[in-house]
Amino acid sequence: MKIHSLMIPDPISITDKATIEEAINLMKINSIRHLPVITKGKKLKGLVTLSDLKQGLIPSMLGDVSLSDLMIKRPITVEPNEDIEIAAQQIYKHKISGIPVVKNTKLVGIITETDILRAFINMMGILTASSRIDVIIGDEPDSFRTALQIINDAGGDIINVGMTAEQDGKRLYYFRLTACKTDVIKKALEGKGYRVPDAMD
Repeated sequence: MKIHSLMIPDPISITDKATIEEAINLMKINSIRHLPVITKGKKLKGLVTLSDLKQGLIPSMLGDVSLSDLMIKRPITVEPNEDIEIAAQQIYKHKISGIPVVKNTKLVGIITETDILRAFINMMGILTASSRIDVIIGDEPDSFRTALQIINDAGGDIINVGMTAEQDGKRLYYFRLTACKTDVIKKALEGKGYRVPDAMD
C-alpha cells in the first residue's frame, strides 16, 4: 500500500508570515494538531504542532518570538509513492504523530498515526465480525503450510495472517478467521503438535 492512498491530500497549511495566534486558531477551527509551513509556491519550509504553538504563545506576546522560531525547520518527510511501512517506521522511530508528504520539495499531503492505525485495522479486519486463533509455528519445512491446511480442513476460513518476529526458531502467528467456533480448530492443531496459546470466537 502506498502513502498516497492514505494521506490527507492538500492539507491545511500556513506561511511563516502568519502569527502564532493565527496558527493556533487555524488548528482549533479545523481540529488538527499538525500544520505544515509553506512558501507561496507550496514548498515545505517547516512544521508546527499545536503543543509547540501553545508553549510559544505567551513568550510571543512578551517578546520577538515568531512562527519561524517555533517551527521544525527540517521536518521528517515522506514521498507519496513510498510504501506505507516507511511512514509507520518513521513515526515509530522518531515518536512523532504526523509527517508531511512532499513531491519535488512541494507539500502534497500529510499522513498521521491515526491514518496508519486505520489502515492497520482495515487490513486486520478488526472491526468486522471475526474470530482469531494464535499458533506457535517453528521453522521446520512445510510447518506453516501444514498449519494452514489443518485450519482449513477444520472449517476455518482465513481472512489474514499476522506474525511476530522469530525467536528461538519459532514465530507466533495470528490467524484471523471469518466468525466461527475455534474449539475444533484448536483441537485439530494441538493434535498435530502445534501450540495454541490463545483463541477467540
